[in-house]
Amino acid sequence: MSHADFVHLRVHSAYSLSQGAIRVAELAGLAQEMRMPAVAITDTGNLFGALEFSQYCSGKGVQPIIGCQVGLPPRADKPGLPAEPVVLLAQDETGLANLQYLSSQGFLQGDAAEPMVSPELLCARAEGLMLLTGGTRGPLFRMLADGQEDEARRFLEQLQGAFGDRLAVELHRHGLPVERAVEPGVIHLADQLGLPLVATNECFFPRPDLYEAHDALLCIAQGRTMAERDRWRVTPEHWFKTPAMMSELFADLPEACDNTLAIARRCAVRVETRKPLLPVCPKVQPGSTEEETLRAMAADGLARRLERMTLDEETRRAYRERLTFELDIIAKMGFPGYFMIVADFIQWAKAHDIPVGPGRGSGAGSLAAWALTITDIDPIPFNLLFERFLNPERVSMPDFDIDFCQDRRDEVIRYVRSEYGPDRVAQIITFGKLQARAAVRDVGRVLGLPFGMVNKVAELIPNNPAKPVTLKQAIDGEPRLQEMRDADEAIRRLLEIGLQLEGLYRHASTHAAGVVIGDRQLVELVPLYRDPKSDMLVTQYNMKFVEQAGLVKFDFLGLTTLTILQRAVQFLKGLGETVDLSALPLDDPLTYEMLARGDTGGVFQFEGAGMRDVLKQMRPTRLEDLIAAVALYRPGPMANIPDYCRRKHGEAWEPPHEEIRSILEETYGIMVYQEQVMQIAQKMAGYSLGGADLLRRAMGKKIRAEMDKQREIFTEGAVGRGIDRDKAIEVFDLMAKFADYGFNKSHAAAYALVSYQTAWMKANHPVPFLAACMSLAREKTDKLAALRQEAERLGIPVLPPDINLSGADFTVERLEDGRLGIRYALAAVKKVGFAAMEALVAARGRRPFADLADLAARVDPRQLNKMQIENLAKAGAFD
Repeated sequence: MSHADFVHLRVHSAYSLSQGAIRVAELAGLAQEMRMPAVAITDTGNLFGALEFSQYCSGKGVQPIIGCQVGLPPRADKPGLPAEPVVLLAQDETGLANLQYLSSQGFLQGDAAEPMVSPELLCARAEGLMLLTGGTRGPLFRMLADGQEDEARRFLEQLQGAFGDRLAVELHRHGLPVERAVEPGVIHLADQLGLPLVATNECFFPRPDLYEAHDALLCIAQGRTMAERDRWRVTPEHWFKTPAMMSELFADLPEACDNTLAIARRCAVRVETRKPLLPVCPKVQPGSTEEETLRAMAADGLARRLERMTLDEETRRAYRERLTFELDIIAKMGFPGYFMIVADFIQWAKAHDIPVGPGRGSGAGSLAAWALTITDIDPIPFNLLFERFLNPERVSMPDFDIDFCQDRRDEVIRYVRSEYGPDRVAQIITFGKLQARAAVRDVGRVLGLPFGMVNKVAELIPNNPAKPVTLKQAIDGEPRLQEMRDADEAIRRLLEIGLQLEGLYRHASTHAAGVVIGDRQLVELVPLYRDPKSDMLVTQYNMKFVEQAGLVKFDFLGLTTLTILQRAVQFLKGLGETVDLSALPLDDPLTYEMLARGDTGGVFQFEGAGMRDVLKQMRPTRLEDLIAAVALYRPGPMANIPDYCRRKHGEAWEPPHEEIRSILEETYGIMVYQEQVMQIAQKMAGYSLGGADLLRRAMGKKIRAEMDKQREIFTEGAVGRGIDRDKAIEVFDLMAKFADYGFNKSHAAAYALVSYQTAWMKANHPVPFLAACMSLAREKTDKLAALRQEAERLGIPVLPPDINLSGADFTVERLEDGRLGIRYALAAVKKVGFAAMEALVAARGRRPFADLADLAARVDPRQLNKMQIENLAKAGAFD
């Protein structure tokens, strides 16, 4: 089948945020439908979609052309003038690298809202790039429209000097009068300089019937209404036209269409995926490899851990053998560098008293991680499996998610930047989409519809951030929406446009936790973006594609509970008592008695009414019970909670087969953890733990062919070990049913430990604990009220705010009768501000304020105004 005789070289995908309405997958599909051998993506200033576009095009048998619409500064020095765009297309690897650099510099050196590069930088980075002059909105066209022929010639000659035969003069025919007026001058100048003409249609939307929806999208971005005339808009012709239409449009200049194919043939590069690239950790010892350094660090770390434990020699040997086994796998899979990088920044955080969580996710199953102090839960007594984290039979990057104290997480990221270089460390971009409710509200606003009408429609759309409902699902499932649509033309139009815009990207922001570290300057690997709110680099590819581009992600998460525990420890230190959370006894009777009463206000994971009921039924007596409670308290496994509790308190139970009694003993015959599935497969059917992890994954995915294959392997393995075939099939089916909701025990164990630490703190030191909770809830009125109630219930005095006794934050105070009380924070008074209260407390120093006049004389009036003083007075701070 012959291909089309025109390809689109100027296309704005949905990654031209709030401008483009062509989804990347749709763009590749349109090119395939129209038999275009190639198609370009040229988003405004960015390469957000370049890797995704390369993959979709390759999947459709269409050659991707990686391009970008780059803004040049407007020539007139007037604020508010838009950039003047040219189009760059990458011809080869060098061109792609230069395009990546130019797109990055547009964001890093200028305004992220309208990235621009200078003509000098553009020309300096011309190698390997094809330049199209920008059409109707480009600088060449603007100069000629303003009658500046000499300037236009000089501009083209400058570009010709840099780009040579990789320069083409771009023509648009969108039906604008200015295009018809200026085009002859453009063609004449191109002829004089011997430059080829190329026809493009600046595509913003896929089909002509989407013009109105696209116009609404532009209005949403500009904060305007569709009725307003003096705003930026495009014509109904700015769509992805067919090759036949473009040939007809340029019938008088057929070479302009032919040149699109000639240019496409020259652009022979796509964005490729890479294997993971890791920097060398600066902690590698001179003359040693990463592996040798890691082995030495882990051996030393394990020795220090074991010194603090009373174990016999046989048990110590088991620990050392497990460590060697894990390190051999880590080395074989090529991950010593990854473990060292994570260990380095966690050890730095701990050395600087920054609280770090004991673990998160399957990483808590690694003894090597425990030896390196990456985690703080010993996996051996809790039967946590290394293969659940790093499977030697399935090579994929390990992934440690790390919880840090909410307040000091940024210090750790700053350390990583200083250690590896600020140009090698970046956050990861995310894209906010127009969701159903927001789309309806935004479209209603730009259509100029009454707020009440739009609100009535929006309120009928379910709001579930965890599992967003699409607008189509909302309409199909809500008869009232259907009635309103059918009865009112304005609402029909509102919903129709909303359906067309839903899911398009609206804005860019940064991922809350993800950070990548490169082995070279990141701009050599991925295009970069700048978040206006931060000085840190951001990748232009999102989480999925940044990893495919070879960058390794590290998650730096903030956990408020760690901050609460740290503050409670500091309060205790102020009272002359030292507490080491990592060395708490795990069998404290006070803690378990409190948990058994369901007295868990403020306790991590166990605060809710449902979880309190579980604890009252369970009456936990060991950390394993808390681990099980964390794993069972979810839809699905919840049904097993009554059985677990009854069996814990004496009801008899039998395992599905005697062979696996020891595996299920801890949970009284109930399968609770994914690790138990792996151990059953190992013990009953002879799987390796790596193979058992693959079985667990297959069960979770429910792929029929794979399940049948695994059932056969399991059954044959069990029969070979003398187990009855029917019993083996019964156990396999039980495991498969359980796999729907099995929980990762390593994660449950690590988080149960944090829950235990908070429960221990509350049971043993309730005043510092609640003061710390109140400190973290300072600006949350409802939460503060609940904590205050909890303090009153426990008989803990909460002392009122006092200008001479309160700190800016909550404090623990010893009363005259020797009891401890919580002194209310000045900054917790509404509308006074933390910084102002810190200044007030600093001015007070050790000398109380004698009266209001004394306070006024000593506090800087720029820090404290009349309204703040009135609010403090209303709260009784001067009583």
